[in-house]
Amino acid sequence: MRIERLITMANDIATYFTVEPDHAAAVASVRDHLTRFWDPVMRRQLKSYLADGGEGLIPLAQEAVSALQLPPVDAT
Repeated sequence: MRIERLITMANDIATYFTVEPDHAAAVASVRDHLTRFWDPVMRRQLKSYLADGGEGLIPLAQEAVSALQLPPVDAT
């Protein structure tokens, strides 16, 4: 998937959770959404993009992506 689309989607999810008064809960909610509903390839791509600077990701999305734990890459 194009990284621009992933950035937009991650920012939209993070924007939805900005109303959460507990910042840690907002980060966890975004992270949990990405974990439950995004394919590991998409999560890996976004996490790699963040490691390269993450330009365009809003701060809440950056924090959530940073907190993602990725499954090991299947060697088969």
